[in-house]
Amino acid sequence: MARFILNETSYFGKGCRVELANEILARGYKKGLLVSDNILAECGVLTKVKKVLDDANISYDTFTEIKQNPTIKNCKDGLAAYNKAEADFIIAVGGGSVIDTAKAIGITKNNPEFEDIKSLEGVANTKNKSVPIIALPTTCGTAAEVTINYVITVEEENRKIVCVDPKDIPIVAIVDAELMMTLPPRTIASTGMDALTHAIEGYITKGANTISDMFEIKAIEMIAKHLRGAVKDQNSIDMEGMSLAQYIAGMGFSNVGLGIVHSMAHPLGAIYDIPHGVANALLLPIVMEFNMSACIEKYCDIAKAMGVDINGLSKEEAAKAAVNAVRQLAIDVSIPQTLREINIPKEGIPKLSIDALNDVCTGGNPKDVTLEDIKKLYHIAY
Repeated sequence: MARFILNETSYFGKGCRVELANEILARGYKKGLLVSDNILAECGVLTKVKKVLDDANISYDTFTEIKQNPTIKNCKDGLAAYNKAEADFIIAVGGGSVIDTAKAIGITKNNPEFEDIKSLEGVANTKNKSVPIIALPTTCGTAAEVTINYVITVEEENRKIVCVDPKDIPIVAIVDAELMMTLPPRTIASTGMDALTHAIEGYITKGANTISDMFEIKAIEMIAKHLRGAVKDQNSIDMEGMSLAQYIAGMGFSNVGLGIVHSMAHPLGAIYDIPHGVANALLLPIVMEFNMSACIEKYCDIAKAMGVDINGLSKEEAAKAAVNAVRQLAIDVSIPQTLREINIPKEGIPKLSIDALNDVCTGGNPKDVTLEDIKKLYHIAY
């Protein structure tokens, strides 16, 4: 049996943020909490969204105190801001960190027994839907606007918790590539590789099915086509392509799960504050090599989607070509290739490995793993 959960409504295309006001007015909402971060406020992206709200005389308060790896404190502060505003809906403008925080705010507002946040880890037994969330992504990678997942850092334990809850999905997603145009190249690269990791892990995970495969293989094809150009000059065609590709990848993986690339990336973010996309991109080809024997047929599909001509190649050769294509894309967009480059101490590997093994994504990996397997992969990455 397979289950698929998607947004109630989604908009795509240059300038589609104008639909934000129409959705709010049509639904009869009275006052919003605009959740974002200080970087987006400083670079002018938030101003573009505020103009839509102001022109329509929509009332809102603003909350922007969110870290790149959001913490329990960020979520609790956001809930306090929501209550103080006496809001009845949330507008989330940002990348995964912002939208994940908005999900935690929305869920805990309507399920106060989970206000500690930690109890939401895994598949939480919440009873009520989140307060309404309208999500406007500003990065081309996380797809948080269409997923049922969110990730929060427990600072005192130096670990991330992955929360999975169908009740947290935003009711409206507004995917406007214009909101992504001011991103620095390094952020386009890391979030774009995050989207590729979502697509590849979603394609080979144990839970994959015909519907999710359809989304993921298309997302891989689009990312291979558009990411280099988006990083190089942020041209509108490639940015539009990436904005759509990351959403398509999210439609799939949200419903079928991920694997140990994410399991291993999460503690890198929790302990060392490494951007999630960088961690995923660095680990992806290494983990693909480990998983190859468990899904060699699908690797051939990945190779073709990455633009590799596999005519005349054996399955093993085509699979290796898929890994090489992914690694080359990461290199082309200037992703670090070793943990040493991002200042991860070798003595940190034992804790990283334990946390990765216990991560909720580990069970979805196409190949079963042990603690020693994960340690070895971290050492390869080092």
